[in-house]
Amino acid sequence: MFYSSDTIAAISTAHGTGGIGIVRISGENSFDIAERIFKGKKSFRDMRSHSISYGKIINPKDGKALDEVMITKMRGPNTFTRENIVEINCHGSGIVLKGILELVLHEGARLAEPGEFTKRAFLSGRIDLSQAEAVIDIINSKTEAGSKAAVDQLEGRLSQKLTPAREKLIGVIAHIEATIDYPEYDIEEITCRKVYAEALEVKEMLVDIIKDFERGRILREGISAAIVGRPNVGKSSLFNELSGKNRAIVTDVPGTTRDIIEEYINMGGISLRLMDTAGIRETDDIVEKIGVERAEKIINSAELVIVVVDASTGLGDEDVEIIKMVSQKKVLIIANKIDIASSSHVVDDMKKKIKDKKIIEASIKNNIGIDVLENQIIEMFFEGGLNSENDVIITNLRHKNLVDKAIQSINEACEACENDMPLDCVTIDIRNSAEFLGEITGESIKEDVMNEIFKKFCIGK
Repeated sequence: MFYSSDTIAAISTAHGTGGIGIVRISGENSFDIAERIFKGKKSFRDMRSHSISYGKIINPKDGKALDEVMITKMRGPNTFTRENIVEINCHGSGIVLKGILELVLHEGARLAEPGEFTKRAFLSGRIDLSQAEAVIDIINSKTEAGSKAAVDQLEGRLSQKLTPAREKLIGVIAHIEATIDYPEYDIEEITCRKVYAEALEVKEMLVDIIKDFERGRILREGISAAIVGRPNVGKSSLFNELSGKNRAIVTDVPGTTRDIIEEYINMGGISLRLMDTAGIRETDDIVEKIGVERAEKIINSAELVIVVVDASTGLGDEDVEIIKMVSQKKVLIIANKIDIASSSHVVDDMKKKIKDKKIIEASIKNNIGIDVLENQIIEMFFEGGLNSENDVIITNLRHKNLVDKAIQSINEACEACENDMPLDCVTIDIRNSAEFLGEITGESIKEDVMNEIFKKFCIGK
């Protein structure tokens, strides 16, 4: 069953101690529960909708106060879920929040499932499914650009682009079915040529929507970048410089880093999952050998590999082997320690040996070349820059896959037209395309798919 009328409750603020915590209640009994447990100068019943009042949460059984609170009353349908909503703003102690939540549950609410408040907003028609998914993207966004892309989706910009395409497909289906089912009426006959032309028009609209998916995926998920190289070339120094934290141990002893160290950083609007790896070399040290094996696995999964080499010693055989190992990846090479290199000829020789890779001259110790690295990463993944002010960008892989399926169905419909197939056969492919687009906005969605989407949400949202 898609919709449940139960009154639900959950803690809506993050786990941990804070100044303020919020317990949210939604459903037809939320006001009744609040009236029983809230005591203030003004009773909850007398509060106006969309107003806030000071008082205490009291256990009706023994009259004991759990906390001083500010309580908000919001009458549906002018709420997030379109139901009556109560929000209890209490002190952010985990004990206090848990105590208030348990009291609310004891008074007749049930614990909300992950994402159930947003799910109710979708089921009540306040937002569509793509907007609901944008909520979790906003919560998880790590950069301003990623947050903006999610806000655009929450405002319905993707839906506004998809709706005309889906409506055009439905119009074609309706015209075909009317022509077939009611030949005696004076309805303009639709031909395969017209179906073909309109289907191609929709295809162009969909291709335009997904053309920047890779850019959108990076805005949503970020880039995984591995820093690799032989021992003692400055990998950990680069990691510390980029992350702004002294997390990696930096010494003159080769092989210091034995495990993978990770940090998320904001680099020019891109969320970069930065990974410092063990120095790659032949070794008999068992622990170091495990670190090298882990580094090789990280290289395979990374989208970007930053290879650090030592400009003071030149390109060694181990450097060459590492560069060969990552040749199929997006690679940037940092020639570190140019401040102590004997001459510029060392770097020039590197460039002659590695003609197909970008080499950035740097002194991580003196903060030289870091800005060049940042610009190169942005240029590598965003050739047109990061500006998406007027673009609708698909950031969600589920949406991308469904648009791809919709385009494939249109291709099959066009192929059927080219082969002079009956129009009722063409209708099947056109209908499939419309159904795939409907799965994005939730106009045609199976319950198990919907449940899977909302399982990714946190409880309380």
